[in-house]
Amino acid sequence: MRFTLDRREATQGTVDAIAVGIPERAEKEDAFPRALSKEDLAFGKALSAAWERREIRGKRKEVTIFHRPDGKGRLLVVGLGARTQVDLETIRNASAEAVRALKGRGARTLGFKLASFSSDRIPAEAAIRALVDGAALGGYEFLRYKTTSEGKVEDATIFLGEEAAREEAPLRKAMEQEEMLVETVLWTRDVANVPADTATPEWLAEQARAFGKEYNVKVTVFDEKKLAEMNCGGILGVGSGSSHPPRLIVLEYGGGARSGKTVAVVGKGITFDSGGISIKQAQGMSAMKYDKSGACAVLGVVRAAASLKVPPRVIGVMACAENLPGPTAYRPGDVLRTHSGKTIEVLNTDAEGRVVLSDALGYVVEHYHPDQVIDMATLTGACVVALGPDIAGLMSNDDGLAQALLDASHQTGEQLWRLPVTDTHREMVKSEIGDVRNSTEMREAGALTAAAFLENFVGGTAWAHLDIAGPGYNEGPISRYAPSYFNKGATAFGVRLVTRYLMTTPR
Repeated sequence: MRFTLDRREATQGTVDAIAVGIPERAEKEDAFPRALSKEDLAFGKALSAAWERREIRGKRKEVTIFHRPDGKGRLLVVGLGARTQVDLETIRNASAEAVRALKGRGARTLGFKLASFSSDRIPAEAAIRALVDGAALGGYEFLRYKTTSEGKVEDATIFLGEEAAREEAPLRKAMEQEEMLVETVLWTRDVANVPADTATPEWLAEQARAFGKEYNVKVTVFDEKKLAEMNCGGILGVGSGSSHPPRLIVLEYGGGARSGKTVAVVGKGITFDSGGISIKQAQGMSAMKYDKSGACAVLGVVRAAASLKVPPRVIGVMACAENLPGPTAYRPGDVLRTHSGKTIEVLNTDAEGRVVLSDALGYVVEHYHPDQVIDMATLTGACVVALGPDIAGLMSNDDGLAQALLDASHQTGEQLWRLPVTDTHREMVKSEIGDVRNSTEMREAGALTAAAFLENFVGGTAWAHLDIAGPGYNEGPISRYAPSYFNKGATAFGVRLVTRYLMTTPR
């Protein structure tokens, strides 16, 4: 979707449809909102008539469509809910709902009246970022395997109006930045949605190489022979049952500052997770093509970092393998030696994500000495049970890093909730015959013991673990409760969040 800024009032444009936001009206509120008087006049006073009949209520997810008397356009009145509760997430959802309401209805261009979405509490710049997020992400479709597609909005214009036009330069910069970021999010969704018959570890390496050439990012791919030389027994063990061998993919963006901090972003890239010998049940297994979502998010973060020229140096590491049963597959009871030298006792081959991450974390800490490490992984069902489908678990050994990620979360709407890792959890992952075990074989505290396991491989480096098993992809009955800008399938959760952190982090 392409975005433009227009200094004029929305009614002066030539778009196929205009979207305006309206808060929920009070029970005894009768006076028609003055802010919509120009639109009401342009549409033959149809809005005020509908208001009088209480057909417009302003409730969230309510979209009312009006047609101009001359047939030259439509107006979408999008409900924002209670005035005191309108926030950036409200605007993202409203923008997505406007785009979705026009799908298949012959509207190619859509305009947003900025003044109806910004307020004293929501500055124009923040509102513009939210409108771009919602429109682009809400209009996304995965079309790789489709032979037909309904028409949809392709161009969006944000109309500043007289007041906001005075700030055109910074508002344009915000819009262009956000447009670049969401374009990367959509690209990441496309990569993450590709099924395992195509999206093998080597295929992911090819995607990294291709974008590396385009964005001047150094890409190094370690194949199974090199991984064996590097003693990466974790990733080799997980990938040993598949005919598609594992890959460790390293991406290096040099940073926009001459000297600054180095941030490593590490992702779990299980291209398909059958559970291995500890095999999963058949129901829901098709969604396991999304178990690469963390690695795909890393790919997106580095691409966005290079596009936006964020200040820190960014090292992306993707630990990619396919977890299948087979005559050469790793088994419960095996002991794997990782790149760091630490050993893992395998109790459950379906707890494979932490195993591949052990090599990725150990490698990046040893070879790049980053100031901070952030890992992203669809790691545990326990985190979904605890926090639901729309919130990622945040576990960290550094309060400053954790708070900075929470601040970025508030800006992007990608929700985090910090969870504890205690000495009890650390004791629970100790092994009797090795250094750590990959499962406690207990249901309790599954997300926390997984984080405690990973902590063993970062040393004293400031580290944050994002368990994105809930919001990493949008599937099943629970998807009806997801944000309107989440489409079915991969969400690319974490790309906007971590990129926003990198854009605002001190050098």
